[in-house]
Order: sequence, then structure tokens, then C-alpha cells
Amino acid sequence: MFSRVYKRLVAASALFTIELLIIWALFLICIIVFLYLSSAILAGGTLGVDEAAFNFAKDISSPAFSSFIQFITFFASRHFLTPAALLLVAYFLFIRKHRWYSLKVPVVALGSITLNVVLKYFFDRPRPMMPLVEASGLSFPSGHSMVAASFYGLLIYLVWHNVKSIAWRNSIIALLVVFVFFIGFSRVYLRVHYATDVMAGFAAGFLWVVIGISTLRRIERISKKEIDPVVEEEPVT
Repeated sequence: MFSRVYKRLVAASALFTIELLIIWALFLICIIVFLYLSSAILAGGTLGVDEAAFNFAKDISSPAFSSFIQFITFFASRHFLTPAALLLVAYFLFIRKHRWYSLKVPVVALGSITLNVVLKYFFDRPRPMMPLVEASGLSFPSGHSMVAASFYGLLIYLVWHNVKSIAWRNSIIALLVVFVFFIGFSRVYLRVHYATDVMAGFAAGFLWVVIGISTLRRIERISKKEIDPVVEEEPVT
């Protein structure tokens, strides 16, 4: 019995350590990437990766691939993400009855959208010339990329904590990462964003997920510490 409990504690500790290392690594990488790109944009410089990405997209373009790209980019639009977020909130609120998970969805989604609007107006970067689809607003960072990184990054977090099978968990997470990458690439392919807009959107989006979830988890732990003793002290009638 003791051996079984000890093994579970060791496994839980190892999982927590791995998760913490991944979170800190992601946090630092996102900060470094965003600061580097934003400093280049503010300095008025152009990065070679932008033109190289446009040339690559042009080389692989085809009518069939263009249709696929427009299908992919839809999954980071407000027409999809708004009902998807509401369904996710309803699922955790009424089916799973997990109040804190239901709070994480709007905090991550609405916070990401608000932060993106603020950053766009701060950097004030015009969109690329000759887009393949209609687009309005400013360019840096990419809203689709940032919101996709936030929303699907949250899904990655939920999968990590709720899918027990290691094989299924890793497979779903890998698919979500690839899916987010394709959403970002779709914005470059359609010439509505520069590659640097997309990279900055990814960095800011994943950074917001880390900050938002970490803050909510800390509030959750504090609230449990305050509520649990009160509950335990209530007389049984």
C-alpha cells in the first residue's frame, strides 16, 4: 500500500516538474521572440523572413491549396471561435461542473482579443500590399495567430490535464500545435500579414495563455484555502 502511494507521489512530482519546466521555457521563449520582433518593427527595419515567407507561399500556391488555406483560416475567425468558446464554457459549467475551467475560457479568449487590439494600435504597422482576400485594420501582431495560439493553447492545457492516455494526449497536442501553425501560415499565404506578424502573434498568444492560466490557478488555490477550513468547521446537522 505504502509502495503504491509512494510511486504515485513520485509520478505526480515528476509530471509537475516537467510541466513547470515547459511553462517556464515557453514563457521565456515567447518574451524573447516578441521583444526581438517588436524592437525591429519599432526601429522601422524589415526582416528578410517576411519576403522569404511570401516567396515560399507563392511557390507552393495552387487553387486547391488556396481553398484548403481559406478553410483553415476560418477556425481562428470570430465566426468560429465565439460559438466554440461559448460551447466550451457551457460544457465545463453545466456538464463537467468545473467552475474554474469555465472561467479560464473567457479570460484567455477575451483577454487575448483585447491585448491584440492594444498592441496593434501601439505598433501601428500597415498590412502587406496586394492581399489575396479582403482584410482591414492594422498588421502587427496578427490577430488570427494570437487568438489561435491563445484558444488552442488553452485546449492543449486542458488536454494535458484531462486526457489520461499518454498516446492520445501526445497525439492530440501534436495535432493542435500543427493546426495552430497552419492557421498562422494561412495569414501569410493570403498576404494579409507578414511572417513577423504571425510569429509575434504566436508569442503574445502563448504568453497570454501562460499568464492567464497561472493567475487563475493561483486565485483558485487561494480561494480553496479560504473556503475549505470554513466548510470543515461547519457543524453537521
